[in-house]
Amino acid sequence: MLGKPVIRGTRLPAAMIVEKIAYGATFDEILKQYPFLESNDIQATLLYATLVMTSEEIITF
Repeated sequence: MLGKPVIRGTRLPAAMIVEKIAYGATFDEILKQYPFLESNDIQATLLYATLVMTSEEIITF
Protein backbone atom coordinates (compact mmCIF):
# COMPACT_ATOMS: atom_id res chain seq x y z
CA MET A 1 0.00 0.00 0.00
CA LEU A 2 2.92 2.28 -0.79
CA GLY A 3 3.99 2.70 2.82
CA LYS A 4 0.58 3.67 4.14
CA PRO A 5 -0.47 2.04 7.43
CA VAL A 6 -2.64 -1.04 7.06
CA ILE A 7 -4.51 -3.29 9.46
CA ARG A 8 -2.24 -6.08 10.70
CA GLY A 9 -2.01 -9.04 8.36
CA THR A 10 -4.12 -7.36 5.66
CA ARG A 11 -3.85 -4.84 2.87
CA LEU A 12 -6.76 -2.85 4.29
CA PRO A 13 -5.70 0.79 4.82
CA ALA A 14 -6.13 2.03 8.38
CA ALA A 15 -7.44 5.34 7.01
CA MET A 16 -10.38 3.51 5.43
CA ILE A 17 -11.52 2.27 8.84
CA VAL A 18 -11.12 5.70 10.43
CA GLU A 19 -13.12 7.24 7.56
CA LYS A 20 -15.94 4.71 7.95
CA ILE A 21 -16.19 5.55 11.65
CA ALA A 22 -16.15 9.28 10.85
CA TYR A 23 -19.12 8.74 8.54
CA GLY A 24 -21.02 6.95 11.31
CA ALA A 25 -20.24 3.26 10.85
CA THR A 26 -20.30 1.21 14.03
CA PHE A 27 -17.77 -1.42 15.03
CA ASP A 28 -20.40 -4.10 14.34
CA GLU A 29 -21.05 -2.78 10.83
CA ILE A 30 -17.35 -2.74 10.03
CA LEU A 31 -16.85 -6.24 11.44
CA LYS A 32 -19.72 -7.54 9.29
CA GLN A 33 -18.25 -5.89 6.20
CA TYR A 34 -14.74 -7.18 6.94
CA PRO A 35 -15.20 -10.50 8.77
CA PHE A 36 -11.44 -11.06 8.94
CA LEU A 37 -11.10 -8.10 11.32
CA GLU A 38 -11.43 -8.20 15.08
CA SER A 39 -12.66 -5.47 17.37
CA ASN A 40 -9.08 -5.01 18.60
CA ASP A 41 -8.01 -4.17 15.03
CA ILE A 42 -10.44 -1.27 14.92
CA GLN A 43 -9.40 -0.06 18.35
CA ALA A 44 -5.72 -0.22 17.35
CA THR A 45 -6.49 1.78 14.20
CA LEU A 46 -8.16 4.53 16.22
CA LEU A 47 -5.31 4.56 18.73
CA TYR A 48 -2.79 4.84 15.89
CA ALA A 49 -4.72 7.75 14.37
CA THR A 50 -4.76 9.48 17.75
CA LEU A 51 -1.03 8.99 18.24
CA VAL A 52 -0.26 10.36 14.79
CA MET A 53 -2.39 13.44 15.35
CA THR A 54 -0.99 14.17 18.80
CA SER A 55 2.62 13.75 17.73
CA GLU A 56 2.40 16.15 14.80
CA GLU A 57 4.30 19.38 15.17
CA ILE A 58 2.42 22.38 13.85
CA ILE A 59 4.59 25.10 12.43
CA THR A 60 3.06 28.51 11.75
CA PHE A 61 4.57 31.15 9.54
